[in-house]
Amino acid sequence: MIQKIKDFIDDYQLLKPNCKIIVGLSGGADSVALLHILHKLDYACISAHCNFHLRGEESARDEQFAAEIAASLELPFIKQDFDTKKMAKERKISIEMAARELRYQWFSKLKDDEQADAIAVAHHRDDNIETLLLNLIRGTGIKGLTGIQPKRGSLVRPMLCVYKTEILQYIQTENLPFVSDSSNQQNDPVRNKIRLQIIPLLETINPSVREAIIQTMENMNEAFKIYETEIDKAIQVVYNQEKKSISIPILKQFSSPESMLFELLKVYGFGKEVIQDIYSSMNSQSGKTFYAPEYYLVKDRDQFLISTFPGEKEKEYFIQAGDTSLEFPFKMSISIQKNEANAEIEKSVHVACLDYDKLQFPLKLRRWIIGDKFKPYGMKNFKKLSDFFANRKFSKIQKEKTWILTSGKQIVWVVNHRIDDRFKVNENTKNRFILKLL
Repeated sequence: MIQKIKDFIDDYQLLKPNCKIIVGLSGGADSVALLHILHKLDYACISAHCNFHLRGEESARDEQFAAEIAASLELPFIKQDFDTKKMAKERKISIEMAARELRYQWFSKLKDDEQADAIAVAHHRDDNIETLLLNLIRGTGIKGLTGIQPKRGSLVRPMLCVYKTEILQYIQTENLPFVSDSSNQQNDPVRNKIRLQIIPLLETINPSVREAIIQTMENMNEAFKIYETEIDKAIQVVYNQEKKSISIPILKQFSSPESMLFELLKVYGFGKEVIQDIYSSMNSQSGKTFYAPEYYLVKDRDQFLISTFPGEKEKEYFIQAGDTSLEFPFKMSISIQKNEANAEIEKSVHVACLDYDKLQFPLKLRRWIIGDKFKPYGMKNFKKLSDFFANRKFSKIQKEKTWILTSGKQIVWVVNHRIDDRFKVNENTKNRFILKLL
């Protein structure tokens, strides 16, 4: 089996010779075999054990055993304790999800602390089969049919080429001790039901069902490479990254607009059902809004616009008289200059050149609100901001993202659009106050 795993590592370029690896060591058969094999292949291994404190005395037993295994191989051993139940409660996620997040976050930190090259975990072919079936049960996109990948960033899975039975045979041949997790003998959670009930049932239909599923995943992986390449090309055509806008007319030109939307919007946290609703709204009127945990999408004429929710800390920012720059909510240089008769004024919506002596400090940056009005540069009468936006055909998201600079209760600049005529520089101006977006 060692040669089989070595060939798999080489074929998928998982690890460089003699590199330093953080190896997840639970104390179970899989992780013990992984550590033993990588050590035999002359990799510099650091044993990393997570104690999630979920099984009382068993958790303490596993920690002690993992330490003894590492010592028997004369390898470094590092362990970390987690209050998994507390984290799951705070995040409102399952115990399994909390343990997974804690595990990989710590592995990543440990890799950096130890200046390691990779993190190795002991997933094998049977884990891959269970993952595929789990994805099918829950409902999955094409990516979910490709199973667990041998490599994701610095995380590698060298044993994805072998079955559990091969691992147990190796353990027996090498006379390696290991501990058993009692939770794996139960029919809950769902993954254990798949392992202990569903797969054995499928084997009564096709004794070679495991090999058939693995072959299907390999086929899907190859097909997904083509799919992913074409989707990426199409997204570049239909999606404006800077404006976070999706062109509906261009989207309709593709053979599967819904698949395009799914691949594009899933990265922003939109669920499958919401994406289906977005797809159905392509021919509807403007203004319909759809929500994800951290983003929302608005149907605006012939485009979909994606935006983040304004955070609480974005409500107000202040500019003092002596400030020379601003870092948040955007970068801006600030300066004061004497007003000389022949000095030109930079004409750009990104620049505000104001009469310094008419300003009341501190100036305040805020979002616009209903009822705001100002005198747009070059005009004598007041104009409501809502009308100003409507005349310029602002989308809902553009309106929500607009910042207003005020002096006292007066608007002096609709940032990135127009200054107020009352604060413009004229022949009577002594000092110019110049704000420039960077």
